[in-house]
Amino acid sequence: MTIVTRFAPSPTGFLHIGGARTALYNFLYARHMGGRFLLRIEDTDRARHNEAAVAAIRSGLQWLGLAWDEEFLQSDGFARHAAEAERLVEEGKAYYCHSTQDEMAALKSEHPQRRAVSPWRTRAAARVEQDSTAVIRVLTPDAGQTAIDDLVQGRVVLQNTDIDDFVLLRADGTPTYMHAVVVDDNDCGVNTIIRGDDHLVNGVRHRLLYEALGYELPNFAHIPLIHGEDGAKLSKRHGALGVEHYAEQGYLPAAICNWLLRMGWGQGDREFFTVAEAQELFDIREVSKAPARLDIKKLDSYNCHYLRTLWHEAPAQLLQELRGRTSELPPQDDVLRAAVELCLERHTTLASLIAEIISLFAVPAHPLLDPKANKALHEFADADCTACVDALVALDDWSAEAIKAKLKELADELAEGKFGKIARPLRAAVLGRMDSPDLARTMAVLGKTNVMARLNH
Repeated sequence: MTIVTRFAPSPTGFLHIGGARTALYNFLYARHMGGRFLLRIEDTDRARHNEAAVAAIRSGLQWLGLAWDEEFLQSDGFARHAAEAERLVEEGKAYYCHSTQDEMAALKSEHPQRRAVSPWRTRAAARVEQDSTAVIRVLTPDAGQTAIDDLVQGRVVLQNTDIDDFVLLRADGTPTYMHAVVVDDNDCGVNTIIRGDDHLVNGVRHRLLYEALGYELPNFAHIPLIHGEDGAKLSKRHGALGVEHYAEQGYLPAAICNWLLRMGWGQGDREFFTVAEAQELFDIREVSKAPARLDIKKLDSYNCHYLRTLWHEAPAQLLQELRGRTSELPPQDDVLRAAVELCLERHTTLASLIAEIISLFAVPAHPLLDPKANKALHEFADADCTACVDALVALDDWSAEAIKAKLKELADELAEGKFGKIARPLRAAVLGRMDSPDLARTMAVLGKTNVMARLNH
């Protein structure tokens, strides 16, 4: 049997980080098993449909490298959904219900410990009558149990008396999620459903519908949700939730995938997995039952790893990525390359790396705005300042090694060998701040003309 999985998001917003992990697990399991991975846009709620959200979902998956084999729009199947619901009515497995939502809610409030039973359930006429106010409800069993053997959660059992006769078709003829997802998964050949465990109870309810429709039951795998660092359900207060936000901040797709993968699955103490490596190893049955925690520090560590790996293995690709984000970087590739080499170890994201490189080449404001830099500069005696400028002007070899040797020589002559007394004011004059990479290497990257102009200023 060919394994077929799917990712089925609703097009109402960005690609949520939790949805991205669900897509990743579906993709990896399908590829690991030599199967197919489908994308289905679940747009049955036309009032909330958002084409920009559809585009964001597609681009987010593409950015992560999760290529799908085929794409579907759920709304294309509306006629099929309606026909299957009506077939169940004809077979006595569903019925037309004319009760309003308020009436059903009132029934539920009268007996909150029991399921709400529609008065139309037991009326023979309800099986054949239809008008613009009627919905179609599935007829669930009055007794017994329904269970699924979940690949992650194990055996899950519900009493049938706790399962409402859920709506299949709304009064306007559009299908509900509960109905459309079953028909679509069957028609698309999906035989392994991997989704969040907030759908765990739906999995049991769906079994009843699979059996009523005469479809073959798929395997279910309900994965725990991602929680915030405080253990609470993930929400906007925990920070960026959409994949595009992480991309904008300068995280690499390889780091995001590794991070999402490890939020629920792993191989011993191993931390780093490329998507290609994970395809060889991933088994959905090995996913943890415990909720994952959103750990940004862990993401930063992964991004550091993949940034440095990219720099060492494909520097041209990293330079292209940097230039694609801004036009404010040095135009010469050799200068930019040297600046990246200088600053990379200090940063976890592309955005922060870019910000420092831009700041290196920006002429410091005058008067200096950084109080620490201003203080360091004013502690420098005029005569010592002049001596440093003269010595650097006379320096023919403008390499980092030669600059460092000259600065040490000046420290011996002017500051009793205390390198900091020379380096601190020079750093302040050249950069306008005290936090920067190695001074000699920074001066070499900036170039002699640039540095001398700043010192003279």
